[in-house]
Amino acid sequence: MSSPALSQTRKRSATKDLSALIRLKPLIWLMPFALFFYLFQLAPMIWVFINSFIYEETFSFENYLEILGSGFMMQAFGNSLWLAVWSSLIGLVIATTLVSSLRRVNSRIRDGVIAFTNMSSNFAGVPLSFAFIIILGTNGAITLLLKQYGLLGDFDLYGKWGLLAIYIYFQIPLAVLLLYPAFDALSDDWQAAAALLGAKTSQYWTRIALPVLSPALLGTFIILIANAVGAYASVYALTSGNYNVITIRIASLVSGDLFLEPNLAAAISVLLMVLLVFITFINQWLISKSYAGKKSNAKH
Repeated sequence: MSSPALSQTRKRSATKDLSALIRLKPLIWLMPFALFFYLFQLAPMIWVFINSFIYEETFSFENYLEILGSGFMMQAFGNSLWLAVWSSLIGLVIATTLVSSLRRVNSRIRDGVIAFTNMSSNFAGVPLSFAFIIILGTNGAITLLLKQYGLLGDFDLYGKWGLLAIYIYFQIPLAVLLLYPAFDALSDDWQAAAALLGAKTSQYWTRIALPVLSPALLGTFIILIANAVGAYASVYALTSGNYNVITIRIASLVSGDLFLEPNLAAAISVLLMVLLVFITFINQWLISKSYAGKKSNAKH
């Protein structure tokens, strides 16, 4: 082979190697994240799944049978779901109203409210429980004031209604932050056009705005449920672990002083993951139906 031809071949080979390296560069940058994801996400899930079937050092379904046959455990699942669903629904309604109102106010006020919401979304756990005890506890400032005027009945901060109030409080900022970008999909011209055609404000929201926002609302609702089901610190700090929710049960099985049953806790965690996957599947199905409905309406 002549020298110019050999040089040309080497150049082509070097170009191919360089292009291959350029294509692999994103994968190289992704490797630390993949390692981190495996060590802190996949590996613990695999460990939990495998150990959920270990009972007295043998492979068995006994852990799951014990959970499903225990009224106490079923009550924990029921309490967690009750708090999660109702706090998510109420928080979503309040957040939707708040975000809708924010679009009508001055930008400086809007930025201030969003900044405050971002800050308050991190105010949870033990500090939040302590704040509620000071305000709404048995001898809380607002509790005593409302009882003085006969406006507060048998409200108990340390029961399910008190926990519901705390759950709603930390659900609202998260819902606001998730829904705020979604409202950019709404155009002010749509409401003006609907009004010119004789539509009332309620008709605009039920027939135009809410259908457009439905994927974001459903997605936010699922995230709020997952956020509420996994809450632990606030519940424990407020009730000292005396209220029966599923996170308290898991913690008591892996950190208790008398009965340590990590395999049973693993089985509870697997059931909780299955429940959240099922809820997410239903959510995705509803979202796909809403998108299909939009496309059908657009064609007509």
